Amino acid sequence: MPSSKILIWDGSRCSNPPETDVPTTYPKCSPTEMMGLLVLLSSHKDSEDVARLADDLDLEIDEILPAVDYAAALQLVKVHDGRATLTETGKKFLAATIRDRKALTREQLRKTTLFRTLLRALESAPGHQLSDEELGQIVSLAQAPLEEAVQNIVNWGRYAELFRYDADEHRLIATQHPVTKIPPSSKPPPPSAPSGTATAPPSSKAPKSPPDTQTRTSPIAILAA
Repeated sequence: MPSSKILIWDGSRCSNPPETDVPTTYPKCSPTEMMGLLVLLSSHKDSEDVARLADDLDLEIDEILPAVDYAAALQLVKVHDGRATLTETGKKFLAATIRDRKALTREQLRKTTLFRTLLRALESAPGHQLSDEELGQIVSLAQAPLEEAVQNIVNWGRYAELFRYDADEHRLIATQHPVTKIPPSSKPPPPSAPSGTATAPPSSKAPKSPPDTQTRTSPIAILAA
């Protein structure tokens, strides 16, 4: 199943973005699926051919590429000549507690163009809230179906606790966090699945969102459970 990207960095698929600024590249991938990839890669001594990782799960390579692309965009893995390798940030993520994983994800998402734009809009908006229409205007910058883009953004933003969505008021609301330092750890805890799923905003101006990707069971997501 081909991935559905929101924005794609310049260059070929499964190549690394520039280190100075993580571009916005968001395949249709849940936090659980990305975590499963990191766990699988760790079991291969932190480095393995992407095709081999797909074979391990009896998946087509296109079915694992969204998780690879997402992890690369967040600088948790590097990909070179079809081989994925855990970065130091990726190793730190696996060794962290659930709380610190969320903090690290927040830090990495803030480096991406789309989330940086969205968070700046929330910061300057009255009450640090955005309506469905305002959210749709920002997400319309994405080169993907609007409902998929909104669902993906809300899922990841809620997992990382950057914002929450009020379904009754149809508003996206910023979440404030103190700066958190993630302590190093030599022994990773058992992998844990992310928190509850998100509901994309129903609106006449934004299409109804598809089913939440985190609710689907996939071989790679099971590894994070």
